[in-house]
Amino acid sequence: MQKILALMMLAICIGSANAENVPQSPSLPTQPPLSPTAENIYAEARPKLLQIRTLLDVAGRQSSLGSGFLVSADGLAVTNYHVVSQHALDPKTYRLEYLTTNGSHGALTLLAIDVINDLAVVRLDKPDQSVFEFNKRALDGGLSKGERVYSMGNPLDLGFTIVEGTYNGLVEKSFNERIHFSGAINAGMSGGPAVTSDGRIVGINVAKQVSGELVSFLVPAHFAAALVERAKSTKPLVLANVRTDIGRQLGTWQDGFYKAIADQGFRLATFGPYKAPESNAAWLNCWAETNADQVPKPRATVDVTNCHTDTWFFIANDLNTGPIDFSHSYVKSVDLNQFQFATFLSQRYQLPWLGSASSKRYTRQRCHEDFVAAADSNTRPPVHTVWCARAYREFEGLYDVSLLVVTQDRSNEALVSRLGMRGVSYSSAVALATRFLGAIQWTK
Repeated sequence: MQKILALMMLAICIGSANAENVPQSPSLPTQPPLSPTAENIYAEARPKLLQIRTLLDVAGRQSSLGSGFLVSADGLAVTNYHVVSQHALDPKTYRLEYLTTNGSHGALTLLAIDVINDLAVVRLDKPDQSVFEFNKRALDGGLSKGERVYSMGNPLDLGFTIVEGTYNGLVEKSFNERIHFSGAINAGMSGGPAVTSDGRIVGINVAKQVSGELVSFLVPAHFAAALVERAKSTKPLVLANVRTDIGRQLGTWQDGFYKAIADQGFRLATFGPYKAPESNAAWLNCWAETNADQVPKPRATVDVTNCHTDTWFFIANDLNTGPIDFSHSYVKSVDLNQFQFATFLSQRYQLPWLGSASSKRYTRQRCHEDFVAAADSNTRPPVHTVWCARAYREFEGLYDVSLLVVTQDRSNEALVSRLGMRGVSYSSAVALATRFLGAIQWTK
């Protein structure tokens, strides 16, 4: 099965946790020469670019590095939330600093964050007249696919650079808006600007797909423009209340997300003698696999469909949240008797596990197990269910929830279905799980 989410690099600033894993080489690959357009764009943009540093305050040494860019003469700049997240969550331990292309540096104040779109607005300790403007066509959604785009930042702390690529529109099959950019965004470029040939902002560097070549992603400019306006018109972020703000943003987003899931509805897919729900939403990616072709021949066949969303949000280095995933596994005995088959099921499908987690971030996982007989026994099989949940310690009202459902009507075959939800309100989790469970039925 292809693990798409595992291949997505959601945070590409350089941090102490992964610095030692950056491959070292005696020489850098030769870069293709820049076009005259890129040279002119970079020359104009250079004084507006920033490196954003998170420093361990007690040591005065950098903990992570990213990029940013100036957007107003009074010193406002845009970067990624994940670039400044350590300071946002622990301002007593970490502080922010900027470095310009001419070597000057100074302190930064965090004014506003948009966790859903991985953006932040900061203010420099001194004003600057050299600023970027937003591209009006980009703000209005008027860019053409194939248009040349130029991304800038400080990759791997090697120095400020510019990368040429192509605008490929918004990523398909994605609930959240991200621009597909065919340019080489690397660690350290997070939060840097991407511009068209007029030098105006169309997007902000945010991520790349590590399994492909030149598959990178930008946050659309209109989200940054909106956050800048919010930073100008409201009081600065109070760092003591940042967790409340993050929780509010996540809660608002997930209300809309789960409503969209419900509005899209479900279709029923057939698995042997069973039917089970699959979402109609185009932004769920589904993959299938089987063990039927294994050698030696398996004693029980397992046909699996896995579906997931790509709605991951970076909150902290040890906390990502947001997606929904579900799977259906049709298991059928080849030469196992009923007792061997029951043992096979129990060994293969243990209780739902929400993944390892720091006790700092989550409460302990609690589970409830039960057997459920359908009210309409003519259409729905009896099932064994396990419901597990854990709460977020720092974000009130958000949970990770998992549901396991195993049919109990046959001795030689079964449907095993799982539903996983991260960063969800308990009421939304119950509503979706009830609908998921209620849709499991016989084909006849």
